[in-house]
Amino acid sequence: MPLFTGEALVLRTYRLGDADRLVVMLTRERGKKRGVARGAVRSRRRFGGALEPFTHVKVAYQEREQRDLVRLDYADTLRSPMAAGGDGCAYASYFADLLDEWAPENDPQERLYRLGVAVLEAMAVGVDPVRLARYFEYWLLRLQGVYPSIQACPRCATPLAAGAVLEPRSHWFLCRHCAAREQGVLMPPAALRFLAEAGQVAPGALGGVDVPGDALEQLASAHRLLLVWHLDREPRSARVLREINS
Repeated sequence: MPLFTGEALVLRTYRLGDADRLVVMLTRERGKKRGVARGAVRSRRRFGGALEPFTHVKVAYQEREQRDLVRLDYADTLRSPMAAGGDGCAYASYFADLLDEWAPENDPQERLYRLGVAVLEAMAVGVDPVRLARYFEYWLLRLQGVYPSIQACPRCATPLAAGAVLEPRSHWFLCRHCAAREQGVLMPPAALRFLAEAGQVAPGALGGVDVPGDALEQLASAHRLLLVWHLDREPRSARVLREINS
């Protein structure tokens, strides 16, 4: 069996029998992999805390032809979301869930991987997780090519700098004139300015972006609608976050 080594983000783990764990991870060079960590339940010495969701790890695994599961030999922690403290673990699970939903099996996704690592690094230096969540959602949808334009109304070409409404049927940002008879999520100018800056800065710089809390709340509502539309469901971890923040 060929041995592969490299970096990965742990996305999910499941108990497999009495002693083992099934691990879903996004590797940097070979995409999403599912593997078995033998003995990970009974003994923590071999893997320690490296199998927690959204942990950045160095891994070694063996892969056989025509086998869906790889065999995980070791995972060493490079960066852990535990360092963020507070609600960091809940947000880490949310980010990991979204990556798992979007990343295809066995298909390298370098940009998704880099997004996850950059957000984890920003968590470690204390960037507000609410800002990081809106940034992460924006970039995740943008990388998939499904984030609506924030520049101009698709119906009349009016610039959206004065605010917009996310129309729930077309999932476009419309100007307020075109959305006058529509029911949707109001996007204030501050929310659109945040998105514009999010498109230009690394997540570690989000602490310097001026954005009021109510604009982030409106963004959360808009992104929830977009994510449910494209995923056909809401991740369970998203519901957990809403309960924490309510």
